[in-house]
Amino acid sequence: MHLRFGTAWSAQRRGVSRANKSSNSGSRLQRPVPLRRTPCAAAASIAARSAGQQVVGPTCTFALMCMHPFRDMRSVAAAARRAGTRPVLPAAAAVAGAVARRPSRRLAAPPRTYVGDRVPGAAAPAAPAASARPRGEIGFDDCVMLQAFGWDSCNKGEWYVQLHSKVANIKAAGFTHVWLPPPSQSVSAQGYLPGQLYNLNSKYGTDEDLKLLTMALNAASVAPMADIVINHRCADEKGPDGKYNSYRDDISHRGHRIDWGKWAITCNDPIFGGTGNPDTGDDYGAAPDLDHANPELREALKEWMGWLADDIGFRGWRFDFARGFAAEYIKEYVHATLSEGSVCVGEYWSDLKWNGSELERNQDDSRQRLVDWINKCGRVSAAFDFPTKGILNEATKRAQYSRLRDARGRPPGLLGWAPDRAVTFVENHDTGSTQQHWPFPDDKLEVGYAYILTHPGVPCVFWDHVSRWGGRLHDAIATLVAVRRRNSIKASSQVEILCAEDDIYVARVARRLTVKLGPRFEMGKHLPLEKDGWALAAAGNDWAVWEKPQL
Repeated sequence: MHLRFGTAWSAQRRGVSRANKSSNSGSRLQRPVPLRRTPCAAAASIAARSAGQQVVGPTCTFALMCMHPFRDMRSVAAAARRAGTRPVLPAAAAVAGAVARRPSRRLAAPPRTYVGDRVPGAAAPAAPAASARPRGEIGFDDCVMLQAFGWDSCNKGEWYVQLHSKVANIKAAGFTHVWLPPPSQSVSAQGYLPGQLYNLNSKYGTDEDLKLLTMALNAASVAPMADIVINHRCADEKGPDGKYNSYRDDISHRGHRIDWGKWAITCNDPIFGGTGNPDTGDDYGAAPDLDHANPELREALKEWMGWLADDIGFRGWRFDFARGFAAEYIKEYVHATLSEGSVCVGEYWSDLKWNGSELERNQDDSRQRLVDWINKCGRVSAAFDFPTKGILNEATKRAQYSRLRDARGRPPGLLGWAPDRAVTFVENHDTGSTQQHWPFPDDKLEVGYAYILTHPGVPCVFWDHVSRWGGRLHDAIATLVAVRRRNSIKASSQVEILCAEDDIYVARVARRLTVKLGPRFEMGKHLPLEKDGWALAAAGNDWAVWEKPQL
């Protein structure tokens, strides 16, 4: 969805636009020592100071992606579906047992288990292997999410097939959840104007391609998340009043039919002539707003989402345009369709406060709106941390790292108030990608990832940054994910902000990591020392991370 933060944004989908120091001395340098695993000269010098030494020698980087496509599993999938079970891809040389389908009321059922070893030929992960994780659902606390598409991925041809070929390296890189694009047939190529919900043939690929992709992800113990667009649904035909408010149901399926009429559209939708209940959220101008207050419509949506979980293989939801309907319905949909503890996230954007072109320091109003929404949906869903996104944008672009500590000494976004339900991100398909509605500074992307991948919250990595960008950013993300996982940094981990000035930010996370951001070189008393058990784990331009191995 399009965002509404500070700069002009496209009216394409909602028809709305908006005009939008003193340094402390460092440690004394001693004899030269070769440095390993630091990608730049600045990092090398930081490492030397930490060890009380001087640096000479080359650097090296890390690899994230390697290609290993799964072979044809159509016969396995078909056989499993005929048997009434969910198919599971072979793990190494053995085929894992099929997983029984769950009852429709998921909270009463035990979590599902998926079995899958690393595919031969895949790069060994720097973090503990996924096969060593506890089986069953991985919840918010341990989630590291990958958004596996950009705005124009729908135009790349057979996107599901391309992702399928990368399942092994996605797992090896340490991602626990993969957010996939909207699955249904859509008026728009990107999927955000859905029509026939049960028709899963889209610009991203065929329904069979999607099933094979989710099957491969589940076999690798990586949870596929569907982008759920249920605030609105595009009608197929004009009704007697000449407005698009008549729906067909073209695909055979179980449960309630979805050949709805104008009764399914909110009565105060200004364009499509609905006769349902008043809207419980914001209007979406480009398509008919669905009447979530109607029990019959909600049952039909729950049956569709349950089918996506049971038959297609999804294990989490990303709710598009969550401001469009009441939060209590999010709670109902999640309870009816997923196992307890499954990861969901809502796109509930809240405007930040600006003073002209200057972002205000205090964003508590925006934080409070997000916390209120999370509480109203019973905490079954996290929310994207738009305040942290905006603050981090400004802090890195303007060298105002003092913004990264609020008046009470905590992180300044949703992250500081509800870290276990704050999905932090640097970029997504709307803010960056080919749309560039609210882009992060290109030369500070590593700094942004150094923040979200080392701090509490649920970090979400954007596909373009591990595919199109490649090289140094690709390697930095790989290293930081590995650092997070081997040091057991969680969404709820404690963070102590040691210093937050315009040119430097230093924080200690879970007593295991020390994170330094900003252009100032000298860290003074905050410099982690080797004699105290600290070792440089990763570094780049304007950022460095140290870890302290636990005994």
